[in-house]
Amino acid sequence: MEKRILMAVDDSRHSKNAIRYAGQLFALVDNLHFDLFHIQPMISSFLQEEARKDGQARKQLNRLLQANEKAAMALVEARREEMVGQGIPPDMIKCLTRKRNLGFAKDIIEFAQEKRYDAIMAGRRGLSRLEKLYTGSVTANILEQSRVIPVCLVNGPAAAGDILVAIDGSEACLRVIDYVGFILSKSATARVTLVHVAGASGNRSEGSLGEEPDQALAEIIARGEKACMDLFYSQTREHFEKAGLPKERVKLEIVKGGRKAGKTIMAFAEKKKSGTIIVGRRGIDKAFFMGSVSRYLIDKVTSGALWIVP
Repeated sequence: MEKRILMAVDDSRHSKNAIRYAGQLFALVDNLHFDLFHIQPMISSFLQEEARKDGQARKQLNRLLQANEKAAMALVEARREEMVGQGIPPDMIKCLTRKRNLGFAKDIIEFAQEKRYDAIMAGRRGLSRLEKLYTGSVTANILEQSRVIPVCLVNGPAAAGDILVAIDGSEACLRVIDYVGFILSKSATARVTLVHVAGASGNRSEGSLGEEPDQALAEIIARGEKACMDLFYSQTREHFEKAGLPKERVKLEIVKGGRKAGKTIMAFAEKKKSGTIIVGRRGIDKAFFMGSVSRYLIDKVTSGALWIVP
């Protein structure tokens, strides 16, 4: 089955990091296609208005539009050559460019949804404190606004390598598993580690037990959580096996971390040197915009690829 990724590219080193990661991902994922996509600069609204009334202004506008399109196509074709140099066949890569309309992030998302891509991939620019508070960045805006299509943020040098999938037993997590099974279907080499942070599921009593929970109750909750994850793991391996990913390449790791699930997952990924982390957009806590785990990982993954699945 064909998988198609829309790659937002520009002339930055962040984009080049994404290109290198894509080359490694191609080696893992069967029948993977990339469409390189660049949004052209916005044209002055004053010039556009003048072009409606004045022939000379119209000529200048057309000249500028042609120059922008030529420069944009040259940029994506250069990125295409970089990917070909990494072993991706030319016929698996398309070059696309569009005029800016709604804004960089919105234009990328709108195009991705219209053409039904399986993911949006972009190199992530680091955010300063002012950017976080006020303007954000194109990649941050893509992540915030893409509520349908999964987004892959590549931050710094990233190796596709073994894939770590954070799980918590939530409904959102089931969608993540289904998506991972689709992306990795028929992969000959991909390995998946499912990571669950014990005690972070939010399955706690809200009764008045004081700061320290009753030991008997805590043990009951822990047993229930383990039974739930054992069943989940069994069903997940079966699902992956049907997708062509044998159970020998899927394993479950349960680590202690309590409510600091994001920090625990990050530490585990660093210890195992996992270059790819996949997580649901919202977890069992159903927090507004992002679950606590995905928010933490977005902020802390500084070298690797983070996939956020809606």
